[in-house]
Amino acid sequence: MKGLTGKTALITGASSGIGQSIAIRLAKEGCNVVINYRSDSEGAETTRQRAMEKACQDVENCGVKSLLIQGDVSKEEDAVSLVQQTIEHFGQLDILINNAGVQTESPSDAIEVDDFDWVLGVNLRGAYLCARETIKHLLAQNRPGSIINISSVHEIIPRPQYLSYSISKGGMGNMTKTLALEYAAKGIRVNGIAPGATITPINEAWTEDPEKQAEVESHIPMGRAGTSDEMAAAVAFFASDEAAYITGQTLYIDGGLTLYADFQEPWSA
Repeated sequence: MKGLTGKTALITGASSGIGQSIAIRLAKEGCNVVINYRSDSEGAETTRQRAMEKACQDVENCGVKSLLIQGDVSKEEDAVSLVQQTIEHFGQLDILINNAGVQTESPSDAIEVDDFDWVLGVNLRGAYLCARETIKHLLAQNRPGSIINISSVHEIIPRPQYLSYSISKGGMGNMTKTLALEYAAKGIRVNGIAPGATITPINEAWTEDPEKQAEVESHIPMGRAGTSDEMAAAVAFFASDEAAYITGQTLYIDGGLTLYADFQEPWSA
């Protein structure tokens, strides 16, 4: 896509799933990729290898480079270091993908405070901290940039027993709009994608069980779950110059899940 070659992209939580696919797609588009992980170093290395294979197929010394950085984005010192190491290594940071995310299940009246704080710390606080540090760099260098937040359909769809997750994604939606408005005049674009049901390791509870997967997909108008590659394609578009006039938007990539699927067949006058 237009304008991605030679850019540097930092992807948080990129050791598997959507984050891994984003890193691979951006490398294929010619971006240097910084692959952040918290604990899964093997998964991060797999991401790096697959990204470089895609970027450099049949081409020696293709110019695309990669870097692995361990860090927990919910910790301020790690988020600051993550951005600093990226800039020190590549001399620039053009694209931030806030992908790191966690969730816990519990009745809302029984959520442990530590669990609640952990989910918001990673999903929302961590995304803000990485965005803050990226924006500081872009402003200091007087250069444009793109921040893309990986949200969820639960940004707008309530999710009982996953209250902290829903809150974090709702907050991410507002953060996307607020940062986009605040820094639009500086050439810093902030957008988000909101995946629906997606086949990734975090969803193994239903993707590995045909009956459960059929139940999940029965609620999706298109009749199937999405793939991480489909999410990555949208991210590449938002990061590219093809989307140069788009900011403050969240794109729902959900097979129609947010279209009130129960109304697919008329049941009221």
